[in-house]
Amino acid sequence: MGGSPLRFLKAARLLRVHRNPGAQNSSTRERGGRRVSHLPLLRDRRPRPLRTRVTLAQCARALLPVWPRRLGESNVEQGGGWCGVSSGLTPNRRPSRTVPRRCREPGAALCGLGETRGVCLSPLFYKMWGFLKRPVVVTADINLSLVALTGMGLLSRLWRLTYPRAVVFDEVYYGQYISFYMKQIFFLDDSGPPFGHMVLALGGYLGGFDGNFLWNRIGAEYSSNVPVWSLRLLPALAGALSVPMAYQIVLELHFSHCAAMGAALLMLIENALITQSRLMLLESVLIFFNLLAVLSYLKFFNCQKHSPFSLSWWFWLTLTGVACSCAVGIKYMGVFTYVLVLGVAAVHAWHLIGDQTLSNVCVFCHLLARAVALLVIPVVLYLLFFYVHLILVFRSGPHDQIMSSAFQASLEGGLARITQGQPLEVAFGSQVTLRNVFGKPVPCWLHSHQDTYPMIYENGRGSSHQQQVTCYPFKDVNNWWIVKDPRRHQLVVSSPPRPVRHGDMVQLVHGMTTRSLNTHDVAAPLSPHSQEVSCYIDYNISMPAQNLWRLEIVNRGSDTDVWKTILSEVRFVHVNTSAVLKLSGAHLPDWGYRQLEIVGEKLSRGYHGSTVWNVEEHRYGASQEQRERERELHSPAQVDVTRNLSFMARFSELQWRMLALRSDDSEHKYSSSPLEWVTLDTNIAYWLHPRTSAQIHLLGNIVIWVSGSLALAIYALLSLWYLLRRRRNVHDLPQAKEREDLACGSSRVGVAGALSYRCLAALGAGWGAVCRWLGSELPPVLPDGEDTLPLPLPARTHLPNPSAPCGPAAHQRPPVQVPAPEERLQRPGGGLVLLRMPRVQHAAPTHLRGQVTLAT
Repeated sequence: MGGSPLRFLKAARLLRVHRNPGAQNSSTRERGGRRVSHLPLLRDRRPRPLRTRVTLAQCARALLPVWPRRLGESNVEQGGGWCGVSSGLTPNRRPSRTVPRRCREPGAALCGLGETRGVCLSPLFYKMWGFLKRPVVVTADINLSLVALTGMGLLSRLWRLTYPRAVVFDEVYYGQYISFYMKQIFFLDDSGPPFGHMVLALGGYLGGFDGNFLWNRIGAEYSSNVPVWSLRLLPALAGALSVPMAYQIVLELHFSHCAAMGAALLMLIENALITQSRLMLLESVLIFFNLLAVLSYLKFFNCQKHSPFSLSWWFWLTLTGVACSCAVGIKYMGVFTYVLVLGVAAVHAWHLIGDQTLSNVCVFCHLLARAVALLVIPVVLYLLFFYVHLILVFRSGPHDQIMSSAFQASLEGGLARITQGQPLEVAFGSQVTLRNVFGKPVPCWLHSHQDTYPMIYENGRGSSHQQQVTCYPFKDVNNWWIVKDPRRHQLVVSSPPRPVRHGDMVQLVHGMTTRSLNTHDVAAPLSPHSQEVSCYIDYNISMPAQNLWRLEIVNRGSDTDVWKTILSEVRFVHVNTSAVLKLSGAHLPDWGYRQLEIVGEKLSRGYHGSTVWNVEEHRYGASQEQRERERELHSPAQVDVTRNLSFMARFSELQWRMLALRSDDSEHKYSSSPLEWVTLDTNIAYWLHPRTSAQIHLLGNIVIWVSGSLALAIYALLSLWYLLRRRRNVHDLPQAKEREDLACGSSRVGVAGALSYRCLAALGAGWGAVCRWLGSELPPVLPDGEDTLPLPLPARTHLPNPSAPCGPAAHQRPPVQVPAPEERLQRPGGGLVLLRMPRVQHAAPTHLRGQVTLAT
């Protein structure tokens, strides 16, 4: 090499750096605006990486490789091979001072020094080129045990799913609800919220079911238009997927693979679970969402340890809240699982608060995320279930009379058809029907007829012999009353109408007999401590009329509120005696046609529902003559008033009705005690073949149930034994292992089992007491003599005709048939066609039968 010795020495240094680029110890400093690197002459004993300061622009340009244009040109000749920019990243060269040039065209650039030129290509091109040069390889970890469990679960639940092709046990209930969904008819079920019924109805919708099938008895053969396989598909899938879910839950609890397989196999071969999964029932769907809630929270908790606030962390936390809401939305038994998840989450949140390694902001974010996912999302979804339910079932149905007048008016057809076009504000001269809000024992309307109270009752007491006033449980022309201004004699609405306000004095004149509602100091026929209520007849004796009533609007916003149709709840307070018009609920004897007694309650205990009334039907009276007025009572109103009940008002009423109907704690032949859930002393015959005597029985697997009960007992004894030895400072297990086993057992096994078992055992007795405390003897929905609610009921196609006759046989009811025909009640002086709501002859109520199922 020619040149001075100094240049030769520099070349040797570069050669050593080229051979061992990681062995130098470099330092840089600035000289005259130029960056110079000093390399040591001697080899350092510790290899150190080359550290060179590189600007961000140099790094960005270094990512654009150069394609040589002339043969023989190399990237080294073009200033390091990076668009003429010395990157400073190559340790075998000295950084140069080449000046970068911008590309004149997209994807091309004139780079390098002097006449050296190159083309800059996008990095995406090279990535795509490398992708095409290499094969696409997908690597997946498949748990063959999980796949096998899923396959066996599907096989055991889906094989011959359509057998038997007949109504089996509770399918007689849920099938009618599915038909109601298909026909968009409103119904009410006291077993739980509507999400479970919507899941079953989804199967019918996917199968093309039109809802035309008479669900009247267990064992009835399905017709050809009923897609049995589709109706039973979703419960079967839920039952099949519960098997691998049990396997994953045990793995997430950090138990062995053998323990997980054992738990999954127990779920797989449990014959009670198989039986329920293969039918159109809700138990398998409820169990599925219960397990999904527990599994999701366990996965979320395990993600918390290594990747909090990651995508998977948010997914499992949100899925926990969704699954809990779905479990509660299927049956109220899902509340137990929800409470369990909330309890475990509260314990973990308490530990997070005490974690000193987390900042206050981090702890707050953790708590906020859990509150949104486990509290806000379940509440929103629960409301969404009812919102969708009310959208789907918007037509009048067989359960309308259980609901309030405002709720009935919000449905299409039925009362909504009658009340369409009614005036909103009640005025002096209005013709109204008054419905009792409380409705015990049945929804009824203030009623009167020409018959009078007997002079002497059976017990020897005397009466006023005035015209009877009762509460009639059916629509009738004798339910109409005229709101009269005491200061005027006219019975028509003036022009403009004068609305009735809170605190006004009114007289209620019976529309068909023109006699005023009256009460006086005479004992009621069946309630001697209350006053008799009658329509006054002037017998020209020393008993003047006392027919002034003061109107009180219970749900008023101010003291000047106007009495409104359907929306206002009012009380009538007698001016002379301060007695309140009340429904006693007692049935009058035969002389009163078994109708309900109306009394004047002197000692009013607040705004009780039996003293509250609302206007259901309303029209403005325009005829002063009696005959014209009678014809007018049968004519529809002409004023069009839009009245929409808000969703929250409908939801609140529907939710309360569901809870109120569960207050019936009557026993039946399918009920079982909590001890029988463990001993399996009771089984239920689901179905019997009429010819071959083939049967389906709900009975738990005795091996599984006995071994499970023994395992729980042994675990409890062992836990107590280890706690006692630990108290004596004897540690048989490592402290960490002991604490983990104790926490796992107490929180999962102990809390979950005790919570579900004890709550279910106390549910029957405790719920009735709670309802009586909240609602002060919540009303049943049938007259005396009926023992259960007639749910589900056949669809009602039209409302009663107010012009048909009714008679003294109103209290007589023929035996209920399956299906029961309509009854026509007779009573002189007016008419009504009554559609009886028959009770379907089937097995016991669902919420009591489910006790055997939930014990599984």
